[in-house]
Amino acid sequence: MTVRILGGSQTDFAERWETSTSGLAGLLEAASEGALADAELDAADVDTAHVGNLAGELFTGQAQLGGVLASVVPALAGRPIARHEAACASGSVALLAAIAELEAGHHDIALVTGVEVMRGVPATTAADHLGSAAWVGREAVDADYVWPALFARLADAYADRFGLDHGHLGRIAEINHTNAQRNPFAQARDWTFGPGAFGTDDAVNPVVEGRLRKTDCGRMTDGSAAVVLASEAAARRWATSRGRDLDALPAIEGFGMRTDRIVLEDKLVEPDPSGYVFPHLRGAITDALGRAGLGDVHDLDLIELHDCFTITEYVTLEHLGLTPPGQAWRAVEDGTIDPDGALPVNPSGGLIGAGHPVGATGVRMVNDVARQVTERAGETQVGGARRGLTVNIGGSCTTSAAFVVGVA
Repeated sequence: MTVRILGGSQTDFAERWETSTSGLAGLLEAASEGALADAELDAADVDTAHVGNLAGELFTGQAQLGGVLASVVPALAGRPIARHEAACASGSVALLAAIAELEAGHHDIALVTGVEVMRGVPATTAADHLGSAAWVGREAVDADYVWPALFARLADAYADRFGLDHGHLGRIAEINHTNAQRNPFAQARDWTFGPGAFGTDDAVNPVVEGRLRKTDCGRMTDGSAAVVLASEAAARRWATSRGRDLDALPAIEGFGMRTDRIVLEDKLVEPDPSGYVFPHLRGAITDALGRAGLGDVHDLDLIELHDCFTITEYVTLEHLGLTPPGQAWRAVEDGTIDPDGALPVNPSGGLIGAGHPVGATGVRMVNDVARQVTERAGETQVGGARRGLTVNIGGSCTTSAAFVVGVA
């Protein structure tokens, strides 16, 4: 059964929200109501809802986000609503749950909202909260900032295995920040960068951890994103009642999701014979492509992928199959991932440029690709886009999720 996307929205990722229940509730309301308006539906038309969120309890003191959503969108009260957590892939896991319900025939219309409030606490406190997605007390125990330390370790492991030139990481950051300047919802759309900002001058681009410098790292973001999904039968009724073409509605054509051990070192200790650093990430991607009936990544027109750090995108490029293992630099050097390249990556600006409100990211990616393939992406539009892929990871690539979104 095909699941269609009837509409979606996101909040302005540059906007700071109050770090309390009211901020979290306001974000949920804004994104959800925006998605329903985009889908030309009332909240009463929704049969089921899902919320993606990592750390509402830690950042705002608030759990039970299903009840919060039902409170700010009262017509949802009495509906089944669940909250899902898989670190930075929380939004994708919420999407998977909604898709499963629709494909099983349990419901016809689903609302999926991802949300995170992160900016209202000191940086060290935020780092501790986010560090809960690693194995607390077992890894990065001496690090001030858990995730820069762990992804710097990934960069070291990759460099030891294949070699690594920071110039390629800097180019990824530059592309994503340039893309973000065209995105009216991007956190970094108004940021400016002087000469050497993406290079290795310690005074201009200081080291954060190991090989990772300031512009290699995503920043704290508040935000929410939502999509309205429909079963094929419900989408047909929706299209018929509005005189629309069903095949013009974006569809979830394929998905993949795999989970590995939580500790990064456990994933790095024994290189896989395939050569991939994270074979389960490669598996999630090939699962999504296979379910969509696609031969390989070259059947796509664009990709929105996880770049919490530049090394994350760099490693993912070869897991996509763009290059053999150890040769991701080729896709950077030859312009493949540029906005006008053979396969543009992160036209939104990605996590580094667009922002990364953790629980919202997977949903934001799907919404962005849905807009791309329906030619509603504004200045970020990739010409002629008909099919795109999202790749969303949680933790140190512990959870990997991918979706193919396209139109006929």
